[in-house]
Amino acid sequence: MTRASEDRAGHASKYRAENTPPHGARRKPFGHAERITAAVVIGLITLAVPAVLGGLFRLRITLTDSAAPAGIYRLIAAPADRGVLVAACLPAAISRTGITRGYLHEGDCPAGAEPVAKVIGALPGDLIELGAEGVAVNGIRFVDSRTSLRDSSGRRLPHEPQGAYRVAPGQVWLFGFNDPRSWDARYFGPVPLVGVRGVLRPVLTW
Repeated sequence: MTRASEDRAGHASKYRAENTPPHGARRKPFGHAERITAAVVIGLITLAVPAVLGGLFRLRITLTDSAAPAGIYRLIAAPADRGVLVAACLPAAISRTGITRGYLHEGDCPAGAEPVAKVIGALPGDLIELGAEGVAVNGIRFVDSRTSLRDSSGRRLPHEPQGAYRVAPGQVWLFGFNDPRSWDARYFGPVPLVGVRGVLRPVLTW
């Protein structure tokens, strides 16, 4: 072997020694730039998946369990009967309150908020009674339906005054008695029936 060949071999050996991780050490699969790119891609997927699911398959991912178990639901066209789980857009003023307080995320409803997933508790003509013991519809009281005075952050929670209400034509009362912290008609009152987008049927819950 010539002197030049020995020098090249020595440089190659030195390079391998300097760039070979210690025994048992793990090689970093990505560099800094690659990790940033991966984070951006994951973020875009996280934002895009709900829109794709909703647009193509009419699916909705519900992460709260205020009215029903969290999970994936399919939005279908079905009668908006009493006791069914629905997706509904709230009026603009109510939506803004929900977004400001963190009860709602931004979404594709006309007011810029996401639809709520709630159970229709009362339809036009029904009699609603809001009292200290909870909510009653047509004389039937719901368990775990008392109104809270403060939200989970300790803020004062405005609510509908106690008393009896006859549901007006074109209105519904939406409730979520599955979770005592549910922000529903006890706090914002009746909403227009036309805001109901459809009935939610469970695909996968957890």
